[in-house]
Formats: sequence, structure tokens, C-alpha cells
Amino acid sequence: MTHDTPTETVRAVLHDLRAVDGAVYAAVAATPTPTLDTALRRLSRTADHSKISFSVAAVLALFPGRPRRAALAGVGAIGVASAAANLLGKRLVRRPRPDREAARVVAGRHVPMPDSASFPSGHTASAVAFATAVGVVLPAAAAPLGILASTVGYSRVHTGVHYPGDVAAGAVLGVASAAVSLTAGASLARRRR
Repeated sequence: MTHDTPTETVRAVLHDLRAVDGAVYAAVAATPTPTLDTALRRLSRTADHSKISFSVAAVLALFPGRPRRAALAGVGAIGVASAAANLLGKRLVRRPRPDREAARVVAGRHVPMPDSASFPSGHTASAVAFATAVGVVLPAAAAPLGILASTVGYSRVHTGVHYPGDVAAGAVLGVASAAVSLTAGASLARRRR
């Protein structure tokens, strides 16, 4: 019976999680999905710079009341998520991007490989942040936006630019960013009254 220190235990758990992460990435890469490849590649590219979320926000902002408040909360959440992922997460963790060629990700899935670090997925963080914040303010939008955000996250693994763990971390960051945006919005609304 071994008596590992807490640090050794944490290292062992992280090693095992990285192994699972790599195995899931490899399994996705090895699974032929010719029907999905083009659609997921397009979705991944369209989600660059939160273009999908900003488009949805623009439509919501056309309607006064709750839809406009949802749009503002969603855009605020994107701002928080993007800053947290790109200015903090990627710079602190500095995880290299997956080796798409070694994993034999089909060329028809490829999107440009970003220069930034892999962890966390900024696309996922922003999409989940937007979907969560909008869904809280406008519950009817929660399910469709949640499905869209989940699909954007998966598309980043499918196209070979992120490990599943990067996407999972991005989703957690997105939920936290939505909470920050919603709290800030509620605080501003109270001050105005």
C-alpha cells in the first residue's frame, strides 16, 4: 500500500485526465463522419469572433424589454468570457494545440489552427456564456442557444483544434462569465432605480 502525498495524487489524477482527454480526441479524429465534416467545419468558422452570438444579439436588441435585456446580458457575458479565456486562461496554462496530423484528423475537417494556446476553448467559453446569460433573461431561448453552444464546442474538437478538456473548461468558464455579467447587470439596474 502506497502513501502518496496530496501533490502526488493530484499529479497522478491530472496525468490520467490528460490520457483520457487525448484518447477521446483521437477517437473523434478516427471516426469517419463525412456527412458532418463540412457542416461542423463551417459552424466552427462561423463562430469565429462570436459572429453567431453577436448576430443573435443584434436581432434580440430590435425588440424592447426582455429580449433587449437578454442581448445586453449576452454581449456582456461574451466580453467577460473572451477576456478570461484569452487574457488569463491561455496565458496561464499555455497548453499546446493538438497535433492534428499525428491524430490523422481528416483534411476536410480542418479550420485554420489558431496561434494561441489550446486551454481553454475561447469559442466554447463565449458561446456558452452568451447562451447561458440570454437563457436566464429569456428562458425560451435557453434550449436552442444551449444546443448551438454545445455544437460549437464539439466542432472545435471535431475540426482538430482543441482537446475535449479545453472545451469542457471553456464551458465552465462560460457559465461563470454569464453569472458575472448577470450580476453586474442586476447591480446596474438597482443603481438606476
